Amino acid sequence: MPAPDRAYPDLHDHIDNLDRAGLLVRVDRPICKDTEMHPLVRWQFRGGFAEHQRKAFLFTNVFDAKGNHFDIPVIVGGLAASREIYRIGLGCPLDKIEETFARAEKNPIPPHEVQDAPCHEIVITGDALDVPGQGLDGIPVPISTPGWDNAPYTTLSQYITKDPETGVQNMGNYRGQVKARRRLGMNSSLELRPGIYQHWLKYKALGQKMPAAVVLGAPPAITFTSTQKLPEGVDELTVAGGLVGSPINVVRAKTVDLLVPAEAEIVIEGYIDTEWLEPEAPFGESHGHVNLAEYNCFMEVTAITRRSDAILTSIISQVTPSESSLIKRVAMEPALLRALRDGLGLKCVTRVSLHEPLTNIRKLVILHIAAGTDRTEVWRALYGVVGQHRAIGKYVVAVNEDIDPQNMDAIWWALSYRCNPAIDMQVLPHRDQGHGPRSARNGGEDASVLWDATLKEAFPPISLPKKEYMEKARAIWEELGLPELRPQAPWFGYSLGDWGENLEAMAARAVAGEHWTTGDIIAQQRRRDVTMNTEIKD
Repeated sequence: MPAPDRAYPDLHDHIDNLDRAGLLVRVDRPICKDTEMHPLVRWQFRGGFAEHQRKAFLFTNVFDAKGNHFDIPVIVGGLAASREIYRIGLGCPLDKIEETFARAEKNPIPPHEVQDAPCHEIVITGDALDVPGQGLDGIPVPISTPGWDNAPYTTLSQYITKDPETGVQNMGNYRGQVKARRRLGMNSSLELRPGIYQHWLKYKALGQKMPAAVVLGAPPAITFTSTQKLPEGVDELTVAGGLVGSPINVVRAKTVDLLVPAEAEIVIEGYIDTEWLEPEAPFGESHGHVNLAEYNCFMEVTAITRRSDAILTSIISQVTPSESSLIKRVAMEPALLRALRDGLGLKCVTRVSLHEPLTNIRKLVILHIAAGTDRTEVWRALYGVVGQHRAIGKYVVAVNEDIDPQNMDAIWWALSYRCNPAIDMQVLPHRDQGHGPRSARNGGEDASVLWDATLKEAFPPISLPKKEYMEKARAIWEELGLPELRPQAPWFGYSLGDWGENLEAMAARAVAGEHWTTGDIIAQQRRRDVTMNTEIKD
C-alpha cells in the first residue's frame, strides 16, 4: 500500500541517521533476547564509558531461550543512549530542546487521519492470534533483567487510551508483561498519577473494559512526547505534531475505537479489564531496584498489526544512568526551569540539573542561582521545585553558577563551605514516596530536605593557579604527549569576592619575581598588640 505523506522521520529514517553519524552498532551474529541482549547493551552504561561514547545497538539475528528465531530486528539504545542520539531523533540542537518543547506545548497540531498505513501492512486478529508465532510470542520482546524478571516485558511501549467522557486520547509509556499469546500486563506507576489510570477509573465506573492500543516503535517525536509529563487532557499526539511542525499521521485501529500512529512499527490492540487485577512482576525497575510482585491490570489482545519491515524498540532501564532516565531528563530539566522562571517568575534560577547516576533523576535536584540573589528568592526557588511534581525533590540543593551540578564532589564542596545546616536547611514532611521501593515507616510518607548552599558573603579565591597559568601548563602537557586531559571544575582559581587590590598586587609581584619588595612592605606592618591568626582585614 502507498505510504502516506509525512514531514517527519520515522524510526527507519532515524536508524539510518544514527548509522551515518557513526552512532549505530549492527549486531548480525545470533543473540538470545532472553539472556544476552540487554546485558550486552547494559555494559556501555556500567563499563566506565562516558555518555558521548554510548551508541544504539541494532540486533538483526534474534532468538529466544528455546531456540525460536524471529523475523523482527530489535533496537536498544536507539532513542536516548546519549544526548546526541536524542538530539538526532528530535532534529534540533540540544540547547534548543527547551524552546522546541515549549513551542510544541503552546502550539499543538492535531493529527491527520489516513486510511492506509504502514502499521497495517500485516494484520493478525481473532483465532489467528492463537497460532504459535502469531500472537505476542511472535514479537521478540527481550528480558530486561535476566535472573530477576519473571517474563519478557515491553519497555518502550506507548499505551494509548481514550477518556470516555471527553473523547480525548492519552498516550503514556508503561511496561507490559508478556503473559500469554493474547494477554499483556500493564503497570501504570500510580505514584505518577498517569492519565491512563484516570481513564481506567472512568471505565470501571461504567462497568466496561477499557479499549487500548500499545505502540512498539514509532517516529521518535511520538516516543519522546510519550515519556514527558504533560497537563491532563492533552493528547500527546498533538504535542508530537507541534514538535515536528506538522500533523502526525494516524489511522483508526482495527478492533478498538482509537487512533494510532500510522508509521508505528507494531501495534497491539485489545481491552484492559477493569474488574479483575492479577499478579505482575518482579521486574527490574528504573529506580534501580527490583519491583516485587503487585496486582496490576492486564489486556486481552484482539489484534496485532505491524509493518512488513517492523523493528522492535526496547529501552535500557533499571539502575541509572540508563536510556529510560536520559529520555526523560533531557526534556524534564528545561521544563522545570521554564516552570520556575516563567511560571513563578524566578529569573534568578539559571539552570535545573537532575542527578541521574543511581538516583533516577527525581530524587536529587540541583538549582543554579545567580550571584547576589536575595535569600527569600533562593528559598522560593527551593520550595518551588518540590511544588512542581509530587515525586520531585527528595533532596534539593541551591548552588552558585560556579558549581558543576554534574560533579558531586563540587556539590559536597558547596555544602561543606557555603551552607550552615542550622540556618540554611529545611525539612519538609508529608511528601509522597515517589518512584522507588516502598517503606511502611511514617505511614508510607517521605520528606524533602532543602539546602541553600549559595554564597551569602564574599569568600577568598579558589586556591588553584589562575586560568592563564593552567592553560599555559596544559599546552606544555599536550606538547609532551601526556595522556588526554579531561578538566573537572574547578580547574583554575577565581575570586569569590574577598580579594583586594593590595593582595592582587602582591600576587602579581610574586610571579614577576619581585616578592622581596612584598617582604619589605610587610616588615613595616609589624604589631605586638594582636594574637596569632588575627586576620588582617579585621
